[in-house]
Amino acid sequence: MIPLHHDPRPCLSVVMPAYNEQATVADAIEAVLASPWVAQLVVVDDCSTDGTAAILDAITDERVTTLRHGVNQGKGAALRTGIAHASADFVVIQDADLEYDPSEYAKLLQPLLDGSADVVYGSRFAGGESHRVLYFWHSVGNKMLTLASNMVTNLNLTDMETCYKTFRRDLIQSVVIEEDRFGFEPEITAKLARSGARFYEVGISYDGRTYEEGKKIGWRDGVQAIVCIARYGLLRR
Repeated sequence: MIPLHHDPRPCLSVVMPAYNEQATVADAIEAVLASPWVAQLVVVDDCSTDGTAAILDAITDERVTTLRHGVNQGKGAALRTGIAHASADFVVIQDADLEYDPSEYAKLLQPLLDGSADVVYGSRFAGGESHRVLYFWHSVGNKMLTLASNMVTNLNLTDMETCYKTFRRDLIQSVVIEEDRFGFEPEITAKLARSGARFYEVGISYDGRTYEEGKKIGWRDGVQAIVCIARYGLLRR
């Protein structure tokens, strides 16, 4: 991990959408709360039908806020709910499956704490960190979506679809989030780019999971991402 030029202090709200994640959500929450940077964890249960709700009900840590949707709405909707309840200086998105490592929050926070950035993306394709080797066509699709997004936003991101997006709280709470599913990623990228926000990327590790292990995103979400790139990057200029 890169050296941090600031002493760890609780300045981060973590927003965690969760849908049928009973196998991993407890470990994910434990890993998040182990970070000295975390002031608040907002978990949004998107109407899970497994044991996720019972696990969340058993949490007693005062830093954890648990919210629940009455009907399943999608990741974007869960993030919209969670971000609205964030209260710390900075906000990071954390999936409940531990594909991303909360011990790397310091990397994400460094440019924000230095005052260099308004938004920091954790890139799975930059920095030479370790990655689990999985699906070839997923990586191709991700790079194509990132390229398309860059073409309409004039950014040079390497990983637009990354989960690890960190923001100044006042900035992300000023954005109206419209997408209910995985279209959140290109939507928020386009809207923040149009606002003039300063983007940074840092390399992160990635421990991806298979569909058998619970991965949810599919080709239909890729098609929807293309639609969102056009909608928010081109049509709303």
